[in-house]
Amino acid sequence: MTHEAPSSAPDDENGGLRAPLIEHLIELRKRLIRCALSIVAVFLALYPFSNRLYEFVSEPLIRMMPQGTRMIATEVASPFLAPFRLTVLTAIVITVPFLLYQIWGFVAPGLYRKEKRLALPLLVSSVLLFYLGMAFAYYVVFPVLFHFFTGTVPAHVEMMTDIDAYLSFVVKLFIAFGVAFEVPVATVLLVMTGIVSVDTLSKKRGYVVIGCFVIGMLFTPPDVLSQCMLAVPMWVLFEAGLLFGRLVSRRQTSRDDEEDAQADD
Repeated sequence: MTHEAPSSAPDDENGGLRAPLIEHLIELRKRLIRCALSIVAVFLALYPFSNRLYEFVSEPLIRMMPQGTRMIATEVASPFLAPFRLTVLTAIVITVPFLLYQIWGFVAPGLYRKEKRLALPLLVSSVLLFYLGMAFAYYVVFPVLFHFFTGTVPAHVEMMTDIDAYLSFVVKLFIAFGVAFEVPVATVLLVMTGIVSVDTLSKKRGYVVIGCFVIGMLFTPPDVLSQCMLAVPMWVLFEAGLLFGRLVSRRQTSRDDEEDAQADD
């Protein structure tokens, strides 16, 4: 009487599934380590200039403050922590292209050629638009905003802004304008994926404008000027997104027609 050896197919199957998973986890760990090391390297390079970096960021307010006044630190550790935090955030912002490159390197092998062709331009444009939004906030919004704030100081009140409070204020505005400038990318993605058509978005333009002002109200200081300075660019960028969305939809339609013609032949 013979006994059959137990089948090892399930073990081989599990082992075959486990091996790619372990490889993916190892690859992910390598890329996360690279991201962390890049942030640390940029931070160490910037740290000797942390005070100058804070002076650069605070310059729009200092230029508008009355002569003889200066910013203050109300906490013992604020003179160290405020520039330190700003340097960390700056290091992260500078390394964003490298971080996205690492993410792209991890995700790209699993994408189809068509998906790669569409995703890479959107990835690059999203980074550029985020930087453009931050630059718009610093060079356009801050001078107007701080000129307005310093001009409304009541009589017999001396304006002395805390450095921690100022940093928190400008970081929120940087993020708000950086994200707001992603509107064209979001619009093109909605059109490309077929979630919404360009005609539908055009018909809903009034709701979009109201939404822009609601977002401006939520993510900016409680004054009409700063809300408008966020809402109006968002609306303009939405219109730009519609324009690019029309171009993308036309290209997709022409490609589909060419593929159908080739299939008929």
